[in-house]
Formats: sequence, structure tokens, C-alpha cells
Amino acid sequence: MRFLCDAMLGGLAKWLRAAGHDASCARGEPDGEIVRRAIEEGRVILTCDSGFMERAPVRDGRVGVLLLPQELSVEEQLRLVAGRFGLRRLPSRCMECNGELAETPPEEVAGEVPAGVAGRQRLFFRCRGCGRVFWYGSHWERIGGRLGRVFG
Repeated sequence: MRFLCDAMLGGLAKWLRAAGHDASCARGEPDGEIVRRAIEEGRVILTCDSGFMERAPVRDGRVGVLLLPQELSVEEQLRLVAGRFGLRRLPSRCMECNGELAETPPEEVAGEVPAGVAGRQRLFFRCRGCGRVFWYGSHWERIGGRLGRVFG
């Protein structure tokens, strides 16, 4: 399942990525372009904008749209999307660019992470898209806590 979040749901896109799901974000794109991208890339549109429901490709079933209530928190949005599509937690993707993460030996990232991190951590990941380096630090405990509440 691949998602395309409109500009109002950029935070949801990041959390879907943390949960391992392919979630692109449409920032500043007009609605027609978002629909075209969704069709071209085989994505379901996630939005708070009911105007998408009036578009012909949505009405005729060429593109799926899930309309989320605007008042939901990001965690509630994530729970709703996970439940609606039967999502489970997968290995995380890059929260910035949506790229896949590949395990990377510590010696390959030594000059790219703080010295204290390089000395403490043995497991690193590099994004195949943007090249960012990730590791399981205290921030991951917070991320894992939220994902645990949603995915159990």
C-alpha cells in the first residue's frame, strides 16, 4: 500500500514512514496534480479536504481517497489509517524523504555521527534516498512508544 498525503497531513506521512509504509507528501501541489500523481504512482490519497471527493477519478474509482477528520491528532490519524487499511508495523523508512533504510557498518558512518554516538552504538542505517544516517537513540524510544500504542 502506497500513500500520498496532502500538505495538511505532512506529519502523518512522517509517522507512516516511521512505521515502514511508503508515504509521499504533496507540498504545495494543486489538487489536480495530487490526483494525477496518485494515479500515476498507484497511491491512495490521504487528506482532510473533502473537495477531493468531487474529482472524477475519485468518483469513478481510479484513485482511492481516505478523508480524515481535521481535528484528529497525528497519532489518531495514524491509528485510523492503520485500521482502515489493515497496516502492520514494518521496518522504518526515512522520515524525511521516504527512502528505504539499509543497515550500515559503524566504520562507514564514523565521521558522519557525533563521536559519542559512534562509540556507543553498533547498529546504523543509511537512507538509500537521501543518504542520512540513523541509529536507535533516545529519540527512537519516543518514536517506538507512539508506534507501539498504534500498532500494539
